[in-house]
Amino acid sequence: MKIKNIYIILIAGLLCPFFSSCLSDLDSMPLNKHILTSDNVYVSAEAYKGVLAKCYGSLINNAQKGSDSDGDLNGMDTGYSGYTRAVFYLQDCTTDGIALHSGSSQGSRDLLFMNWNPSTQIIRYSYYRLYMSISYCNEFLRESTDEKLKERGLYDEMKNEIPYYRAEVRFIRAYCYTMLCDLFGSGPFIDESMSLGTIPSQKSRQEIYNYAASETEAVAEQLKAPGANEYARVDQVAAWFLLSRLYLNAQTWGDKNEYQKAYTNAKKVIESGKYPLAADYRHLFLADNHTCREIIWAMPQDEVNTPNSAGTNFMIKALSDGKMSSFTGMTDSWGNARVKTQLVNKFEDADQIFDQNDPWGDSKKDKRAQFYTIGHTKITWVVGKAFQNDFNNGYACLKWRNMTKDRKPLAEKGTKYVSIDFPMFRTADAYLMAAEAILRGGGGTRAEALDYINEVRDRAYMSGKYGSGISGRISDNQLTLDFILDERARELHTELVRRTDLIRFGKFTKGNNWDWKGSDGSADNYIGKDVSDKFKLFPIPQEEFTVNPNLTQNPDFQ
Repeated sequence: MKIKNIYIILIAGLLCPFFSSCLSDLDSMPLNKHILTSDNVYVSAEAYKGVLAKCYGSLINNAQKGSDSDGDLNGMDTGYSGYTRAVFYLQDCTTDGIALHSGSSQGSRDLLFMNWNPSTQIIRYSYYRLYMSISYCNEFLRESTDEKLKERGLYDEMKNEIPYYRAEVRFIRAYCYTMLCDLFGSGPFIDESMSLGTIPSQKSRQEIYNYAASETEAVAEQLKAPGANEYARVDQVAAWFLLSRLYLNAQTWGDKNEYQKAYTNAKKVIESGKYPLAADYRHLFLADNHTCREIIWAMPQDEVNTPNSAGTNFMIKALSDGKMSSFTGMTDSWGNARVKTQLVNKFEDADQIFDQNDPWGDSKKDKRAQFYTIGHTKITWVVGKAFQNDFNNGYACLKWRNMTKDRKPLAEKGTKYVSIDFPMFRTADAYLMAAEAILRGGGGTRAEALDYINEVRDRAYMSGKYGSGISGRISDNQLTLDFILDERARELHTELVRRTDLIRFGKFTKGNNWDWKGSDGSADNYIGKDVSDKFKLFPIPQEEFTVNPNLTQNPDFQ
């Protein structure tokens, strides 16, 4: 077992019942009712840090009592409702990246065929998880004012650190609103200034975008300096990264051209120098990835303290199969998520195939091509048959491994749960965002954009300053927006950004098709086709309208 910092211990401790006042924050939320009162929680500086950890941990943990027990969200599948797993379904399983074979009762087929509706169960999990995290953040902000600290006799002890705590919580809340803006467009809005029990009014997508941007701009000045915070707690670099992502998507989310701001903030991330690219791409997705300085914001996961069926535990088990245990460091797998042909084909043919004598792909040119092909077909269909719930249809993926940099498992026969931290933000993405913003007219030069892309590719090919591999560098005439979109797929697949990328490039609903898109799943109907533009958003879950009369459904989902 590894303990990366006090934060993960505090998260584990706070898997016990939480506080009550936040439960009135959004009365429509199905939050767990096993609670304590706020007066019994905010009793010491350590307790405040514990609640801070809960705000962070709501985005990686899924339950109150450890392994999938007593889930945070009542009446919802505890595994499905973990944040990164829930977002993976919406951001990766609706795209050219992943075919999800199981979970049809939850609505996974709706995602695969791009035909969801307000009653599709699998959509609910991201929605309620994000609002739950916002609720926790609002509660912390209400209870951490100077007045509250003085009332509890904690002000003198905490006056130097509490401003940073508050800025971090505001950052987490802004991030959550960013994701709601991306996935659902409009939605209920509530912050710490609103009376408890208020039925929230709905804000438009433009309003939510404006709020997330202004909040992140504000906290960017209040967070700790680059590299000055504890591991897994955010600093100013995380705010610059989030701003770059916000501004890069501004024309989709806020109907604005903000590419210059996207470029400026991405460049600040790169030039901070605190989060340089890891020496080896594969190190970013291992059980000791907390030693990779590239990760700007990580969600810690530990096989003892934070075991659950979401987070990176889901990533590795869903993408692997039972024959891969010696390569994944796990005792079991589910094997229900497979890579679509379009993602595989973004890599050179020779790099696509798994060699059991070279399980880490050292002989490959592009080390990001981590597919397991033995016993699997490349195609995700069977000719002459309807969609098959067959885990051998489509390659498995070895991007995530519960092993260390020395290529050893955490236990001789593997472990049941993972210790891989989920990289929410990392520097390679900033390089790619900067290059894209330049090509979209945000400033800089083509030469600079080319340098950014080639830096990422040097690391992927372990060439140049990263090693003696064959160069993967491209020339200026190869540098296009389409190339950057493909490079983002190669670099960031399964990292919860693909749907957002495809929409930003105008290639999600129309003009770019993939396995099963727009299909009904019938025999030989695996060739993708265009779908309605309404699917650029997910609908607000239908049950929300029974408890909040202030809401209006997203267009064309009524």
